[in-house]
Amino acid sequence: MLSKKSIRHNFVLQLVLASTVLIVIFSTILYNYIKISIYKNLTEELRQEAMLVAVSKSSDISKVVIPKLNFLYTEIKIVSLPNRKLKIRYENSIEHGQKFLTIYYPYNDKKSLFIRLTKNISNTDKLLDEILKNVLTINLIAIFLIIFYALFLSRMLLMPIKSLAMKLANMNESFLQIIDPKTLPVEFKPLGKSINSLVKRIQVFIEYQKELFIGTSHELKTPLAVMKTKNEVTLLKPRDSEKYIQTIKENNQIINEMSKMISNILEIGRQESAHFEEPIEIDLISFLKERANNFKILALQDEKKFEIDITPKTYKIKTQPTLLIHILQNFVQNAIKFTPIGKKITIKCFAVKNGYSINVIDEGSGIDESRDLFAPFKRFGDKQGAGLGLFLAKGAANALGTKISIKNRPKNSGTIANLFIPTNKK
Repeated sequence: MLSKKSIRHNFVLQLVLASTVLIVIFSTILYNYIKISIYKNLTEELRQEAMLVAVSKSSDISKVVIPKLNFLYTEIKIVSLPNRKLKIRYENSIEHGQKFLTIYYPYNDKKSLFIRLTKNISNTDKLLDEILKNVLTINLIAIFLIIFYALFLSRMLLMPIKSLAMKLANMNESFLQIIDPKTLPVEFKPLGKSINSLVKRIQVFIEYQKELFIGTSHELKTPLAVMKTKNEVTLLKPRDSEKYIQTIKENNQIINEMSKMISNILEIGRQESAHFEEPIEIDLISFLKERANNFKILALQDEKKFEIDITPKTYKIKTQPTLLIHILQNFVQNAIKFTPIGKKITIKCFAVKNGYSINVIDEGSGIDESRDLFAPFKRFGDKQGAGLGLFLAKGAANALGTKISIKNRPKNSGTIANLFIPTNKK
């Protein structure tokens, strides 16, 4: 009925086993307590009766008056036990299917005489057997009730999960609904919040894909239209070979720009694959220094200065290195692109209260902070490009759970591109 891998199966099994063990332990203790109490009363009665005989100091047992008690006497005798120490002793015996309890009570110290008083306790034994049967019957009934209750309880406990599963099953890319955590039990609220976080990320990703699709269509359609128009104008009438060559060169330039754009779109596909890369623990300081030295070579080739300021000596984090490299490369490539020859680019990294901050500082002309710098196919300044770099960096930052921002330097010209890694990524 239930799979061995089922949470419900494990819950029912553990609850039934634990309850059964507790019931058995409790019943055993209860039965033994009852049994000990009954036998204690029996032995006490025998002791009192034997004491009455002993107090009389009569050699004629028949003349001793003993009050009528709960059990019938089988035998009362005075016996001699010379090898026995003078102390009270009890014995159990079975004769002809009947159970008896005998007490040997000291009567005469000098002659080593004992009073032997025997009672038939078969009825008591039958009573104890009946009690044991009743206890076992009650235990079985209780275990069956616990099994049914465990099945019912497990079903009730899994209802919120089934409800969440139904809501998720009804969702698609056109209908993504946030789950209200207030409708969930306290224990399931973290799960509800996690699902909502995932739904929001999916919504952002879908918008991201739609925007990218629309932008790609527009960006590729425009240069194709331009090429077609140039070809049609060139073919309207016979022209010199130089005119044809000029048209072909211009079209080739447009084709090169389209090729770069397609490469950037393919880079988006590779980045989406990197989203599923398994996070690993790295020393962020060593990682940054190694990449910064590579970036320094690129900057020096472009006749620009490059400085590195990275602290502390070590800083462990768990992250996806491929996505982190995407962000850093984009920041540095933009800094190199927009920084004039002879000017400086600085990578400054340091720990802050709630995480780690990575800054790429350039000495370019700055940005218009009122514009959406992270929208796809948005180009700023007079530099060529597909306009997808910051869009890619933003997607990588969202996948890493980090934050990126770009702002103008407060006093000097240029910009500060910042990547903030929260402490919980350590």
